[in-house]
Amino acid sequence: AVVAVFAGKANCPSYARAELLADYLQANLPDFKVHKIMRHPDKWEEWLCDICETNGWEHRESPIIWRELLDRGGKGLLLGGVNDFLEYAQHYYGIPSMVLSEELLGIAEENLQAYIEIEKEEEEIKSLIKPLQVWITSASASTCYQLIPLLASGEVFGMTTEVSIHLLDTDQFKEVLSGIVMEAEDMAFPLLRNISAHTEVDKAFIQADVIIVLDDVLLNCEVQSVENYIREVGDICQVYAPLIEKNAKSEVRIITSGKTFVNLKAMMIITHGPSIKAENVIAVATSWESATKATLARKLNMSSAGVKDIIVWGNITGCNHIDLSHAKLYGYDCAIWGPANFSHPLLDMIYDSEWIHSEFLSAQSSLSSRVSRCAGMLPAHAVATVLRYWYHGSPPGEIVSVGVLSEGQFCVPDGIVFSMPVRFQNGNWKVITELEISKTTQEVLACLAHELIQEKLVALKEIKEICPYEADQVKS
Repeated sequence: AVVAVFAGKANCPSYARAELLADYLQANLPDFKVHKIMRHPDKWEEWLCDICETNGWEHRESPIIWRELLDRGGKGLLLGGVNDFLEYAQHYYGIPSMVLSEELLGIAEENLQAYIEIEKEEEEIKSLIKPLQVWITSASASTCYQLIPLLASGEVFGMTTEVSIHLLDTDQFKEVLSGIVMEAEDMAFPLLRNISAHTEVDKAFIQADVIIVLDDVLLNCEVQSVENYIREVGDICQVYAPLIEKNAKSEVRIITSGKTFVNLKAMMIITHGPSIKAENVIAVATSWESATKATLARKLNMSSAGVKDIIVWGNITGCNHIDLSHAKLYGYDCAIWGPANFSHPLLDMIYDSEWIHSEFLSAQSSLSSRVSRCAGMLPAHAVATVLRYWYHGSPPGEIVSVGVLSEGQFCVPDGIVFSMPVRFQNGNWKVITELEISKTTQEVLACLAHELIQEKLVALKEIKEICPYEADQVKS
């Protein structure tokens, strides 16, 4: 059997002429088989150079035609262009091509349109099966271990989106990462295309769609000052940011989480990565939201899932302010009941105002240490929740707190990552600027912003010292 390969530009009349004659030969000769390759005009020259270089051919026009020597193996036998093929057909089979040039132009235009439609369909199919590339830094952390099943189960990105997870950490944790990879593979998650371990930071974030930054520093002020820890965080982000710009996709979404300097990490990635879109970098405050809801739910003897619209302002893992003024209760057992979407203002339901100003504030003081001591389940759930909202939208009307780059909302200075209320919709987030805040809250926000400005200056090595944290005094 003769297998003839016809390759050419999709809009080429000469290719159309050779194609018509080839179709005729294939229909009338039992041993003549045709294989067609069309390329977009913009991609033709590059493709032709590659195929000629691979096979050692000399050919510079469209189409290029060759015979595949399937019975003998090796490279194909070049026939040449359209005129060479016409001579070949006339000599071996006695069949000339009688198609008029006007008809060929029409066929060439149809070929181009058909090629564009086929290419579009193929791209759509590829987009459905192409896995989401997720990178996790400091992947030996317990949060990562708890996070992987959430990412791979479809709970975060949807039940039709496959993921490829890349775990990044230092060489010291190479065996730990290998163990996590093996265990995840053993679980055979249906949406986990693959999972891999990486210890070479210069090759990090290749084609990343999502980056989850879990890097932390363990604060011990007896060993070194807070300023040194801040500079250490800044140095880490100064390494990550250029690599993200170089290797990740342009629309990469970056989430910072952890027990320390969550806002600062987001801010330094934006600062050291000027081409990274600031709206694509957020810091997670959901752990503090969730822990606060649980504290209030225990006081009210209800499910913490019914407590909504808690706002975490400021420095998530530093000095922050938990705002209850917009909080609501759903499904609260009291004298007034309503449909599922009916809510009660939280402050109206806590009749013991002294509790708010005494025990609740004391609970807030221990909140950070409680979140820091968690085994990884809570922060993993927090990251997964924010990612799910980012991709699929937050519940209608519900407030979510995340650290985002300030643009002057609520009179917070520009250029710092500040936790504030947002809503997620259609793959984006928007600060809920229409919320009314009291004068007292505004004064607290000014104090919180000052701490974040100081952190940023220290991380950039523009000042040498800052005041130590005064979390217990600022939180209210």
